[in-house]
Parts: sequence; C-alpha cells; structure tokens
Amino acid sequence: MKVHPTRLPECLIVEPQVFGDARGFFCEQWNAQRYAEHGIAMTAVQANLSRSARGVLRGLHYQLPNPQGKLVSVLEGEAFDVAVDIRRGSPRFGQWVGVVLSAANQRQFWVPPGFAHGFAVTSESCLFHYFCSTPYDGPADKAIHWDDPQLAIDWPIARPSLSAKDERAPRLSEVEPQLLPDYTA
Repeated sequence: MKVHPTRLPECLIVEPQVFGDARGFFCEQWNAQRYAEHGIAMTAVQANLSRSARGVLRGLHYQLPNPQGKLVSVLEGEAFDVAVDIRRGSPRFGQWVGVVLSAANQRQFWVPPGFAHGFAVTSESCLFHYFCSTPYDGPADKAIHWDDPQLAIDWPIARPSLSAKDERAPRLSEVEPQLLPDYTA
C-alpha cells in the first residue's frame, strides 16, 4: 500500500494494493500492523456503511468526548471527503483538506480524532464505509456548519441536501471552546 500525506499532516490518503484481473479484484481494507507502520495506529471498534444520493452532504461531524478516528472509503460511487482541524491550540486550527474517494480509485482517507469530518456525494449514489476508532456516542455527537465562511471549504455542490441537524449546526466560531477537542503536540 502507498500512504500519501496531505497539507494537514495527521490526515493521510491510503492507496491499498489492488490485485485484479478479468474476474474482479482483491484488496486489503484493514491490517492493524501494516497501517500502524504508516502512522495509522487505531483499534477499529466499529464499522459503518451509509448510502446517499447525488447532492447529499453529511457533516461536518465530530464527537466530544470520545473523539473518533475514521478510516473512510467509498465502495460504490464517488464522494468529496473533507477533514477539518478543530483542535483547540492546533497550529492548523480551522484548516481543511479534501480528497475525492471513489470505487474506481479505491482510496481510503484517515481522519484522526480531533478533526471534523464530512462528505458530499458527486455520483448518482454513494456507498460510504467507515472504520471507527471509538464507538458512536449519541450524546457526544456534534457538528460544525458545512458552509462556514471561516473554513471556506470548496465543496463541489452549491446546494446540497442536508439533514436538519446539519442545517442548524453552528459555525466554528460559535462553538464554545470546551466543546472542541484539545491539541496535543
């Protein structure tokens, strides 16, 4: 596998080795030892799937307490995936990185704990997969507004379909500091 850094050094793009022929393909989606060797040291405790239609935007979500790291990929379709550094005291606070994930490119994206995460579906539909480092914790679930001008994320969709939760999410500047994760160097 190949691991590529992004402009947010904790967020990584993973290109698994794909073995394919006329019959189909095989690729390893998770191997704790191999991923740890590349800086993704997590215990996957939960795996999730979501299916969304074109134009759906989910995010920007995070969990506090019990922040989640997420290794995400697209099994069918295509999505623009985003991670935002929301760690108090981080030298990259408020910065984001985006990557196109698709069934065709087989990429994975590592979104570490302490980052908000979201994606926008750019294909007819999208089957999105998450390996999570901590279980989902409903009362700890939080969101930042997807279109926060301070973040200036270059989403590929102008008028996304949003959940009620995502429509009413606050801007990053409106979140009380104690409701954001801490940065540790």
